[in-house]
Amino acid sequence: MFDFSKVVDRHGTWCTQWDYVADRFGCADLLPFTISDMDFATAPCILEALNQRLTHGVLGYSRWKNEEFLGAISHWFLTRHRTPIDPQSVVYGPSVIYMVSELIRQWSNVGEGVVIHTPAYDAFYKAVEGNQRTVLPVALEKRDNDWFCDMTKLEAVLARPECKILLLCSPQNPTGKVWTRDELETMAELCHRHGVRVISDEIHMDMVWGNHPHIPWSNVARGHWALLTSGSKSFNIPALTGAYGLIEDERRRERYLSALKGRDGLSSPAVLALTAHIAAYQDGADWLDALRDYLSDNLDFIAQSLNTAFPELNWQVPQSTYLAWIDLRPLNIDDNALQDALIHQEKVAIMPGYTYGQEGKGFVRLNAGCPRSKLEKGVVGLINAIRAVR
Repeated sequence: MFDFSKVVDRHGTWCTQWDYVADRFGCADLLPFTISDMDFATAPCILEALNQRLTHGVLGYSRWKNEEFLGAISHWFLTRHRTPIDPQSVVYGPSVIYMVSELIRQWSNVGEGVVIHTPAYDAFYKAVEGNQRTVLPVALEKRDNDWFCDMTKLEAVLARPECKILLLCSPQNPTGKVWTRDELETMAELCHRHGVRVISDEIHMDMVWGNHPHIPWSNVARGHWALLTSGSKSFNIPALTGAYGLIEDERRRERYLSALKGRDGLSSPAVLALTAHIAAYQDGADWLDALRDYLSDNLDFIAQSLNTAFPELNWQVPQSTYLAWIDLRPLNIDDNALQDALIHQEKVAIMPGYTYGQEGKGFVRLNAGCPRSKLEKGVVGLINAIRAVR
């Protein structure tokens, strides 16, 4: 029903991944596998809904707190994640990272600490440090092909007097770890015990593979918390902006909304973002399921290709996301030499693991959200670059 092999030329569309690849990699003529958006056209049901809204012709101020938007979110959580939610707990924001930053400002003071699991999405470091808070890292540990959090080490950090927030990435970017219910319940209990508030970024919640169901934080939450997410990753609509979240505590919810509206003047949403989310969550499930199958096959292709070329890697498909977090440490490759070969020899842009912190050294993050024909070129480029620097 849906053809994800079709190549869409994104050049000349002000596209961060394609048109501005030189900003990060120094060269403009690279095949990019970088920022986490996809090269696929979004779901037909979304495009149809957007066209209908544009045909109306009037694009005035709008409200996010309407029955259609809240109903679509409730429907998605219930049908996709088996989680009933209270529509009155929903809040809106222009992006998940804006919402993260605002809650960091409201739930902590300058100089206080925010826990993140590392390696971490690079915007987490920026959101914490940009708001004059201190990153308190807790490194995930790789055992065979799985990632684990040492809860004893986590508690030692949570117990520190300056620690005020756990900024959770669920599923975790870049490792692709899906937190189990036991892990989430343990973290919820530890945070409650030490009076630490939780902000859970769940933007990749729909991209989980195999027997690794995503469990929303609201299912285990205790104390003060927020769950923040968006349809932007799942349905490839980040350019429309728009995110939402759940804040159960009424007083904290109203404080957040007051800042959104009064201080920042952002309470009127992008109406096309509302339109897209409603269409996605009401009618986009079949498209998403087909996309997930295609992405899963892409990740399998990466594993087969890499492990054939370098059996010692034994790289396995991550538990979630379309971002292949590839551990090259068994090959003893210099990160900078590899990047030089990728960029100047193979003309391929793949994110170096150190982008995501010290713990990312020796890794690369390859975005598999693209037609197979493009992915094949990228994987061949990676294999050639590795061979060139070994």
